[in-house]
Amino acid sequence: MKRFVWRLQRVLDIKTKKEQKMRAELLELTERLASRAGELLTQQRILDEIIAGLAGEKPKKRLGKQEFFLRYSGTSDEQIKKLKEKISELESQQREKIAELLKVRRFKEGLERLRAEAKIQFIKEQEKLEQKELDETATISFARNMI
Repeated sequence: MKRFVWRLQRVLDIKTKKEQKMRAELLELTERLASRAGELLTQQRILDEIIAGLAGEKPKKRLGKQEFFLRYSGTSDEQIKKLKEKISELESQQREKIAELLKVRRFKEGLERLRAEAKIQFIKEQEKLEQKELDETATISFARNMI
């Protein structure tokens, strides 16, 4: 029996590799997003701890520390704002990557279905040819036996 050869196999292979590459990119993007979110939580936790520490201080000691904190808080707020912007940017990139990945995956799954159907059709045709050959062989052997 002949070996099954599908003309679009190369396209399927390319789409499979593209999907794998896009998954790796999405994973890397998700890791960066998680890292930035962790940095944001750390910055916010530091500020909360400083505020809680200042609240527990005596009023005379607190004024000096509070002044230092107010100077520092502007910089800290700016860092938090930048982190939030970066996180929103990374989230939008992540949504775009997911949409692209789903599009490629749907295309690849369609190709896989077509390949499966083509293989089933090929097997049916090969079985028909084999049956026809067996019928011809049986007819010839019957005719020889009759003679």
